[in-house]
This record gives sequence, C-alpha cells and structure tokens, in this order.
Amino acid sequence: MANQDFFSLYKNIIAIPSISSTDPKWDQSNQGVIRLLADWFGQLGFQCDVTALPDLPGKYNLVATYGQGEGGLLLAGHTDTVPFDQGAWRKDPFKVTEEGNRLYGLGTIDMKGFFAFIVEALKGIDLKTLNKPLRILATADEETTMAGARAIAAAAELKPDYAVIGEPTGLVPVVAHKGHMSEAIRITGRSGHSSDPANGINALEIMHQAMGQVLALQRSLKDKYADHRFAVPQPTLNLGYIQGGDSPNRICGCCELHIDMRPTPQVGPDELLGLLKEALSPIEIHQPGCLHLQHLHEPIPAYACDDSSLLVREAEQASGKRAESVNYCTEAPFIQQLGCQTIVMGPGHIAQAHQPDEYLDLSFVEPTKAVLQHLIRRFCV
Repeated sequence: MANQDFFSLYKNIIAIPSISSTDPKWDQSNQGVIRLLADWFGQLGFQCDVTALPDLPGKYNLVATYGQGEGGLLLAGHTDTVPFDQGAWRKDPFKVTEEGNRLYGLGTIDMKGFFAFIVEALKGIDLKTLNKPLRILATADEETTMAGARAIAAAAELKPDYAVIGEPTGLVPVVAHKGHMSEAIRITGRSGHSSDPANGINALEIMHQAMGQVLALQRSLKDKYADHRFAVPQPTLNLGYIQGGDSPNRICGCCELHIDMRPTPQVGPDELLGLLKEALSPIEIHQPGCLHLQHLHEPIPAYACDDSSLLVREAEQASGKRAESVNYCTEAPFIQQLGCQTIVMGPGHIAQAHQPDEYLDLSFVEPTKAVLQHLIRRFCV
C-alpha cells in the first residue's frame, strides 16, 4: 500500500461496490471496503478494530487508531454510496476514469475517496512524532439510516477532542447543517362502489384535506422559524410521494403521502413532529382513527458548532475559506455526541454528489492533503 500512488488508492477503493439502499435489490455489504481500509491503515501502523452492526448483516464500522489514550483528532467518513442510474452514467461507476483533470467514479467525492486523501496525507507525516491519538472512522449506511454513526455515538467509546467529517464541501469548513425527517401520513377509509359514495369513506378526499393542513404548516414554517445561517432559512417541508386508490369506479379505501422535513438547530425533529401532529389534528377530530403517522426512518437532527472554536479557526486558516452553513445533512450530529468539536470539510462539491458521472476535480488534491496534514500536526503533534 505504501508504494501505491494516489490514483491507485482511488482506483482500488472505488472498484469495490458498497451501495446502501432501503431497496433490498440494491443494498450491498460494505465489508470489502472495510477490509481494504483495515489493510491500508494496518500497514501504516494503526490498530484497526472492525465492528459488525447489530441486526444489519454485512454492515461494518472500522476504527483505526494510531497512539494511545483520549483526545486527539478523528477523521471520519462513510464507506457506502448511493445507487446509480446505469443508463445515465457515461462511464463505468466502479472504474476510476481520469479525464479532463477529473477522476470519475461512484464514491469519488461522496465519499470513499476521502480515505485515499487521508493515506496520501499520512505519507508526508512522521507518525512517531504524534503525541495525541489520530483515529480514522469508516462507517456504514450513511446514505440510508446512518446506522454506523448512530452505533458509534451509542457506544460512546471514542473520546477525541476534534473531528473532521470529509464530505464534499469544496474544502469549506461547514459549521451547521439541517437535519432530515421522512414521514408517512396514511389515511385509512372504507372502500365501496363509486355509484353510492355514502357507503364508503373516501381516503383520497380526506387526504386532500390533510394536504391542505400540511401546506398551511409549510407556509407557517417559512413565516415563523427563519434561521438566516442557511441559504434556505426555514425548516422545509416537501410533499414527495403519494399513492392511493386502484380504480375510478371504487371509493378509495387507503391513501398514503410521504413528506420530507428538514429540521434546523433551532427547530428540532420532536418539535417539527409536534407541529405536524397539531396541523393534522382537525382531520383526526373529524374522522377519528383514520389517520396514522409513521417514521420512514429515524429522524436525523440538525447540527451546529461554535463557529469561533479552535477547530473552526484552524480549518479556516488551513483552507483559506470562511466557515459556512449548508442545507444537506451528514453524520455530524452523531459524531458530535462523542463530545468533540466537529466540522464537516472535504474535497469535491456537493453538486456532483448523487449525480451520474460523479467526479473529483484534481485541483483539490494538493490543497486537501495540505489541510489534513495541518490539522493532524496541529491536534496530534
């Protein structure tokens, strides 16, 4: 591994499929990537601990540690990728293609490639000079349930002073982001023949009323809960999916709506869910027992850190970029539960993530390596 150049590192990690998806036909184990990373960091002298995630066969976390004790720096990333649209990709998603000063491939920036950056940065550091531990965390299923990061937070065994999550931020330190909630609203009516509407309870009609209430909530979030750290200031609410009925000549007996909500640091998941329940309460009063709410996944809270903290100042100095807040979400709120100053900062741009022909612009290589080396020396030497 030590003799592999940067391109070879990238090529080898991208070549191992590690898709996570709620759809079983897409979902894959991340074990191959974890084994590769354990080999990389093991050869560098790190102690590598691989942990299987409970109740998730084939899913693993890796913690690689150089040094002893608590404190120091944690460099974190996820090993999974999103699924890909084969018809939209012009290049092989599992074969790194270098073209036009770019490296193309699934996971080049989101975000398996970040681990190759860490290895490349470590080649320029004498690890024997470290007097604080350096840890590398590689997690499973960030793109779906964040089960890997949740398990690390629940175990609470890591105690770093500082943590950097290498998501593609354009090498800008990110100090706050929104959370994510996916909620199902299910209306259960009573089916019947369309020739006599009184003999049934039309779930579509009730859902129409429910959607009116949800859209009123959407407007109120914009008016009442602005947080101007974000380009989109309010907690957002999106109607994303609806299904109901089976035939025009039957009264619809069931209808389901899926919505996406994005909590902010000021308005958390519990409060947003409470506002949703309050908005839908007239439906329940008018048709008792017809409405059911359900999480499509466990809510992901928003994240924010002190933008004047030492880690932020050092990251700004090393990158030459001012800290920002973003609308997407990461594993940061779970890593932050370890009690460490936490930022999100990595190579590549979020605009390329989850897109056909995902790519890393090679202009990020030297600056990212320099930033990582600066932070390792600052917090571990």
